[in-house]
Amino acid sequence: MTKYLEDRDLEDVPSIPEYYRGKTIFLTGGTGFIGKVLVEKLVYSCPDLDKIYLLVRPKKGVKPEDRMSAIYASRCFDRLRKERPGAFESKVFFIEGDCSALGLGLSKEDRAIIINRTHIIYHAAASVRFDDPMKASVKLNLRGTREIIELAKEAKHLECFVHVSTSYANTNRDPIDEIMYPPHADWRQTLEICEDVDDCTLNALTPKYLGEMPNTYVFNKQLAEHVVYEQKGILPIVIVRPSIVISSIKEPMPGWVENFNGPVGLLVASGKGLLRTAYAKPDVMADFIPVDVVVKSFIAASWIRGTEKLKPTDDISIYNTCNGSMGYTTTYEEIFTMGQKILPSFPFDNMIWSVGSSFTTINYVYFIKVLLLHVLPAILLDALLWMFGKKKMVLKVQRRIYSSNLALQFYTTQQWTFSNKNFLSLRSKIKEEDKRHFYYVMENIDREEFLINGIIGARRYLFNEQDKNLPKARAYFKRITLLAKIVKYLFFSYIFWRIIRTNFVQNLCDDLLY
Repeated sequence: MTKYLEDRDLEDVPSIPEYYRGKTIFLTGGTGFIGKVLVEKLVYSCPDLDKIYLLVRPKKGVKPEDRMSAIYASRCFDRLRKERPGAFESKVFFIEGDCSALGLGLSKEDRAIIINRTHIIYHAAASVRFDDPMKASVKLNLRGTREIIELAKEAKHLECFVHVSTSYANTNRDPIDEIMYPPHADWRQTLEICEDVDDCTLNALTPKYLGEMPNTYVFNKQLAEHVVYEQKGILPIVIVRPSIVISSIKEPMPGWVENFNGPVGLLVASGKGLLRTAYAKPDVMADFIPVDVVVKSFIAASWIRGTEKLKPTDDISIYNTCNGSMGYTTTYEEIFTMGQKILPSFPFDNMIWSVGSSFTTINYVYFIKVLLLHVLPAILLDALLWMFGKKKMVLKVQRRIYSSNLALQFYTTQQWTFSNKNFLSLRSKIKEEDKRHFYYVMENIDREEFLINGIIGARRYLFNEQDKNLPKARAYFKRITLLAKIVKYLFFSYIFWRIIRTNFVQNLCDDLLY
């Protein structure tokens, strides 16, 4: 366990909002799922902070200020708009830059702002795509970390640097503890190779270079931890390792979600009638963590580090920000079982087919099921769309689902044990007056209620479906379920009829009768 968590007397330490009073924060990844929730929570629960600067990547034809307006337009900030109008506009500002660029793509003026004003840095920017080429992944996930560390070393008032990694950075081990494991490669050498070797050669060498690691994402996230860890005793750093981040329990609203990760993504694909089979072990318990739990732990970790003066002998605290031993455990099979129970009451609009799912870890069985249950129906549905003058899209969606399932099969067929003692110890240090806003718990979550909120959240926030349309969606759900049963009955009846009409069966019947 982190020593300064064990030994510190926190009686005279300010509360979390008091600590953040007058502080300036610099955040990378602020436009992402976790980043938006972190910004919302900081502005909402630490109203006296000075400023939050978001690193916003320039987009061709889109002004950074327009991107900021689009960020604030997100439903994530509904609570803030309602209860603290004007707070976002007065506290949150953009700085144009790019984590994949040298020097983070910052102008001299903006770099000076961060160096002279920043007290807390959150580095959450990352490419989480598992199939990124090595060079692209290295630029953002590895070199970007080096660049922001160089910036942090210049910051005059830095009190805490929070580096966001992943619980899955060391999947070649089990159990996975809250410690720094040896690197899979030399991070400096990796940078040199990616800068010097051409793309074609590098792509050919990547599988061998990854070794035991399943993809470029976790490989480079693990190396990035070592970029950070080299600053032990030099910078006030904490490393947080979230597992699979999913929809919120409560904040900024129950069921808030902005991506298709975790159980909600599986239920969305199944609930729309798109996912009929998955390459997964039904009894595997994946580690899911709600986004509001993650964000509260980030804020608590920066508070506990920022209120302690850095000593050269200090280690870097590592928190496996995951469910671990908190009690919220569920298997893939349980997720789908609960989903089939919930979806008739909260179905999605415009389902393509009925709800259904199956699992397999046998390659040829999975391929056959994908062909019969995904590809062929998609071709038929696209043909119907084409006949009615509409855009073909079902086969394209199925191709994405298939690619995602292949990328995830490493995780859906294996299970790891994550130690989260530091993570649990951290919450025990939260002061009584801060518990309402910052204490995190998963032990008493009602799993079914959580999934219901997740599905409702997916309807509202991923598909912009209106609650008032639920009666219509339920009626359609019943019709499409009935149609699926009729089609299934007719299909097997036809197969049976074809079998009994074969010469072999006819001759067998003749022999039995005569």
